Amino acid sequence: MPNPQLLNNVQHKDLHIRTHRSAALGDDVMFATTFPAEFRTLQAYYPLVFRKTDDGTSFEPVALFGFEQGENLFLDEQGWDAPEIPLMIERQPFLIGRKGEELLVHVDMDHPRVGELGEAVFLPHGGVTEYLERVNSVLLTIHQGMQSLPGFIGALLEHELLEGFTFDIELDDGSQNRLAGFYTIHEERLAALDGAALARLHKGAICRRRTWPSPRCRSSAA
Repeated sequence: MPNPQLLNNVQHKDLHIRTHRSAALGDDVMFATTFPAEFRTLQAYYPLVFRKTDDGTSFEPVALFGFEQGENLFLDEQGWDAPEIPLMIERQPFLIGRKGEELLVHVDMDHPRVGELGEAVFLPHGGVTEYLERVNSVLLTIHQGMQSLPGFIGALLEHELLEGFTFDIELDDGSQNRLAGFYTIHEERLAALDGAALARLHKGAICRRRTWPSPRCRSSAA
């Protein structure tokens, strides 16, 4: 079970995060949620598809890493074998919490990355490290990107642009694999859209973006 705590430089002054990539640290996952602003970065390295949300009421885009739960074909003995790592993976074990309009950094203290080894989160006298600054940037980018997602998905559904697919592949070791239960863009319907519809689709991907202050940690124990 996750154990999120509001990050602060008193309670967590000695906190370190293991940043190398391995199955033991939680990277043995089949996919990670992404968002339109990240598509351009990820599309050169990962298949980007859609899946139904866990509650079954909508869809979400994901970057695929494997063919079954717990499989990540981008992991090897040296770490993550791709130049770009999806931000939803990179941000672990941190997450954003909100108090009104204020965005606050939380950390899952039961995550395997948390410990006394790795990247320091705070400087010896309580200031934030470059690592934590990077975490803040990652969390803010995710937050802004997820704000755009409902409009983007709504536009896809309005124009019936999602279609299910099945993908069969034989790996180098001879194993047969089938990928099912995911959705992709219906290319013919997309190509048939007129200019006004394409403009609405583009607007759906960006219309909910707004400027937020960077998420921050508490400077003293809450």
